[in-house]
Amino acid sequence: MASLSEAKRIVVKIGSTLLVDRAGGGLRADWLRGLAQDVARLKAQGKDVVLVSSGSIALGRGVLGLPSRELSLEQSQAAAAVGQIRLARAYEEGLEPHGITTAQVLVTLEDSSDRRRYLNSRATMEQLLNLGVVPIVNENDTVATDEIRYGDNDRLAAQVAVTVGADVLVLLSDVDGFYDANPADTPNARRFDLVERITPEIEAMAGDVGSGLSKGGMKTKLMAAKTATAAGCAMVITQGLRLNPLKAIEKGESATWFQAQGDPQVARKRWIASMKPRGTITVDVGAAQALSRGTSLLPAGVIRVGGQFGRGDPVEILDLQGHKLGQGLSRYTADEAAQISGLRSHEIERVLGSPGRAALIHRDDMVL
Repeated sequence: MASLSEAKRIVVKIGSTLLVDRAGGGLRADWLRGLAQDVARLKAQGKDVVLVSSGSIALGRGVLGLPSRELSLEQSQAAAAVGQIRLARAYEEGLEPHGITTAQVLVTLEDSSDRRRYLNSRATMEQLLNLGVVPIVNENDTVATDEIRYGDNDRLAAQVAVTVGADVLVLLSDVDGFYDANPADTPNARRFDLVERITPEIEAMAGDVGSGLSKGGMKTKLMAAKTATAAGCAMVITQGLRLNPLKAIEKGESATWFQAQGDPQVARKRWIASMKPRGTITVDVGAAQALSRGTSLLPAGVIRVGGQFGRGDPVEILDLQGHKLGQGLSRYTADEAAQISGLRSHEIERVLGSPGRAALIHRDDMVL
């Protein structure tokens, strides 16, 4: 079974019911202080932490005095606009005393479905984590409509976990794990300590009952688990209402762990290798040797560019004899790659008019 102590990168999903007081619509300040202590402790252990937080609509609803019933799209977007700034400020004020810098990252479904935007999001998140920042991720409810939204933050958190290559995804919920029946209706419902694989029988056990402030029921949590575990990320569902909920996981409080199906980096490489290439990039001997040592592909080592591809598209990497060395996701279009072939990184701006990225294909986006 996985654990937080073994993880190097952790994504934590926080639901509205944990962060926002149901009665008054304000923040649960004591709970947030406890979470900040948990995050600070994990950061002190050298771990990366990403928070995927609901709450902007719930906070905005309280400020604007909107009714507790389901809101219209326009009301939800207005509430999100008011609530997002308060949500970001709350996390900033909670983590700043621990010397932790926060960043707000607003995303929509298109940021993961479009390869170019996915790569940009991934590069931004990676840079923030490398700088020691704790990103606070939320769906951009001010502009999202039903056609371009995730619909719940469980699945959004799973996608974020895949994007950043997390080892563990934590879903802080209003229940303490996954049960074979709804514990609210079935007193003798049994909680699972570990789900090794999500079978049709496991899926059939999931109800679809969410709380008053949140949208996600157990079905959405299972969907999140399928996404995360398939990418090599373990997932845990636990009771988040208690103070210091992450510390409670480490102490062995009741929870359900979903076992990862392999290593996250291996799963990502397998995904890249399975894509149909849109073009080719031929490299010189020096670049081929450098790639074998695990480096990124820089423009200086590129001899030829073939095909028509866009940013984020998969391309084959060939040696001078035309043998396939590997495959990766290009950070440039075919035309841009051709223009900067053979150039040093500092020369890219002179040709393209902007600095661009140093690597044409980053090693994390490449499989050999």
